[in-house]
Formats: sequence, C-alpha cells, structure tokens
Amino acid sequence: MMSPKVKGSLCGVLAAVFYGTNPLGTLPLYAQGISSQSVLFYRYFIGVVLLAAIMGVRHMSFAVSRKQLVWLTVLGVLFAISSLTLYLSFLYLDAGVASTMLFVYPVMVAVIMTLFFHERLKASTVISIALALSGIALLSHGEGGKTLSLVGIGLVMASSLSYAIYIVAVNRLPLEHVSSFTITFWVLVSGTATIVVYSWIAGSGIQWLHGLNQWAPVAMLGLLPTVLSLVLMAIAVKDVGATPTAIMGALEPLTAVAIGIGIFGEAFTARLAVGIVMVLVAVILIVTGGLPGKRQVKKVAHLVGHAAHVITHHHWRWK
Repeated sequence: MMSPKVKGSLCGVLAAVFYGTNPLGTLPLYAQGISSQSVLFYRYFIGVVLLAAIMGVRHMSFAVSRKQLVWLTVLGVLFAISSLTLYLSFLYLDAGVASTMLFVYPVMVAVIMTLFFHERLKASTVISIALALSGIALLSHGEGGKTLSLVGIGLVMASSLSYAIYIVAVNRLPLEHVSSFTITFWVLVSGTATIVVYSWIAGSGIQWLHGLNQWAPVAMLGLLPTVLSLVLMAIAVKDVGATPTAIMGALEPLTAVAIGIGIFGEAFTARLAVGIVMVLVAVILIVTGGLPGKRQVKKVAHLVGHAAHVITHHHWRWK
C-alpha cells in the first residue's frame, strides 16, 4: 500500500505537471481563431461543472455566508484577471517563456508580506528578488539580444501580481472554516462571471465552439490544469505539506517549456535556459527559506558566475 508521503509527492508532481499543460490546450484554439476570453470562459465553466460533480458525489457542502461570498467574489475577480492576462501574453510571447516569468509570484508574495504585513525581510528573500529580476531580464531578450514584446512581459507581470495578491488574500481573509473545494468552486463561478462581463465590455462576446478539434482542447483545460491540478494540490498539501508542494510546483513552467519546444517548435536558447534556472532558484530559495549562511552565498555566486560564462561563451539554439 502506498504511504501518505509517496502518495502526496506523486500528487504534487502531477498537480504541477497538469497545471503546466495550459499551453497544450490554449495554443491550438488560438490557431483556430478562438479568443483568449472564450478559451478561458470554457475552461472555467467546464471546471465549475466538473468540480460541482466531484463535490456532489462526495456530499461536500457548497454553503458559505453572505460575507464570505463577497470575499470569494473578489478572489474570483483576481483569479480571472491573472488567468486572462496570462492567456493574452501567449499572443505576444512563447508559452514556455511566459509560463516561467509567471512563476515569480512567490517572490511577489514575499515582497507584499514584507511591505504590507511587516514580515521580516530575510537575506534569502533579497537574494531571491535579485535572482528573479535578473532571470526576467534574461528572459525578456530573445535570440541575438532582441528584446521580447514589452506588452507580453507586462501582461505576464500583471498575471503574476494578481495571483500573488490572490494567494495573500486567501491566507488573510476569514475563510479558515471553508473547505478548499468550496473556495475553489465559488472562485471559479466568480471568475466565469468576470470573464463574461469582460467579454461584454470589450464587445467581443464568447465564441461558440464547433467540432471535436475545439471542444477537446477546452475539455482538457477544464480537467487537467483546473480541476485535477487543484484537487491533487489539495491532497499533496495535506500529505507532504505546503512547502514541499510549492517546490514541486517548479515543474509547472518546465512542463510548459517542454510542451512549447517539443510540440509547438518554440526556440530554446542559452539565454532562456539561464533565465529559467535563475527564476526557479529564486522561487526555491523563497519557499525553503534559503540555504544557511556562507553556503547560500557560494551557491548563488556559483550560479551567477556560471550564467555569465554561458551567456558570454555559448551561442546555441534548440528547435
């Protein structure tokens, strides 16, 4: 019989990998002319239906107080903004690069907690912020030093910031007696409504889908990076804890990069490789609290030195 630690670790890995499949469903729909808000609407709507079915089978309560519903609506708006800006960024940036930039949200969480909730700013946090910013600077330049779309970068940073605020709000709002399934359900309901309102204001509306080649990708988006990822993440947090689960979350952007390169033919350069490593190291330092003392400094110095060497002496491109 599988131990809770093994089961939790497996669930954490699968949750991260499933969330990283966003480009796999999104990009084929973009290629068929489906708008980002339409893709997101169907992803959320299918997620709501599937999650409601799971909760119904498990006889879980949907009930929340009126005040809690207000807060959950706000959370849903934040979550929808984060998702929409990420999906829009796919129109300007390679999906792997956008997904990696998004993963600076733990660093943003640390900054928000320090500035607004007076948490002590540790040395590891400062180093993480420096590494993350350096990694983003590398990711913002393509082959031959060509600057990537500033609009795309701005959209990803807006997505990351929205998600960081969402995480802080979930931890700070009076929702401790509401199950994670119930929170997720109402957040997705609110997010779906937000996307509908955005589509109405933008005048673009929600496009109808036709045929299996359009319904299959949105069904995958509703199942893998939405319901399964959220459910498996809840199991992982329960069995192995929040910090190990967050570390395993580093597989999210790596999955997106692998999909982008292997399936959609996106380029993978030395500069992007080093930028990805820097962002992931920054996040790992944040969620683990950093390495102790001199060892931390040596590890970071070695990483930065090696990054500089690669950028200076190597020019290669994978396709």
